[in-house]
Amino acid sequence: MPVQMVVGLGNPGPRYETTRHNAGFMVLDLLADELGINFNSSRHQALIGRGMVGERRVLLVKPQTFMNNSGQAVAPLARWYSIAPAEMIIVHDDLDLAPGRMRIRPAGSSGGHRGLQSIITALGTTAIPRLKIGIGRPQAGEDVVDYVLRPFSEGDWALVGPALLKAARALRFLLEGGGLEEAMNRFNSRGNDSSQGEPAGVKP
Repeated sequence: MPVQMVVGLGNPGPRYETTRHNAGFMVLDLLADELGINFNSSRHQALIGRGMVGERRVLLVKPQTFMNNSGQAVAPLARWYSIAPAEMIIVHDDLDLAPGRMRIRPAGSSGGHRGLQSIITALGTTAIPRLKIGIGRPQAGEDVVDYVLRPFSEGDWALVGPALLKAARALRFLLEGGGLEEAMNRFNSRGNDSSQGEPAGVKP
């Protein structure tokens, strides 16, 4: 039976729950709610939700290692469940995308994202599909670490909230058998289009 693993990146604990760096966790929570999956088990330093989408067995994973060491959870889980990198989707925040934008990519470098880089290093490949949530860059002179570890501003949330819902829909499309290329054509943002036709009331 085919297995697909969706990994949302973030930092564990209530202190970080609503921060920009936890956009990956937020998307996975929305997807889990939609699929009726509970994060009710743990293994290899990760919270895991198990479920079925059609004939596909799905694992939703939230590493509990803190962001910069995400690979320490993802690589052992991949080995345990015999999941190849191409059968994963990593969901993470992205400084180079404006708030309200999202982008699916089949492979590539980490772009400086330390959580993704940890996974790339642990798995030994950049050929890992990923879904990126735009959080924008801090203003000139503002520390990047402080920026990603703060909650979204109200103005940014009006754009990011709908983007998280759109990302959850894109993941479900992929899990239901939609191909990466078709998902990129259908869901990748062109400008700040992620708010079209979406409700904004999803703030955690």
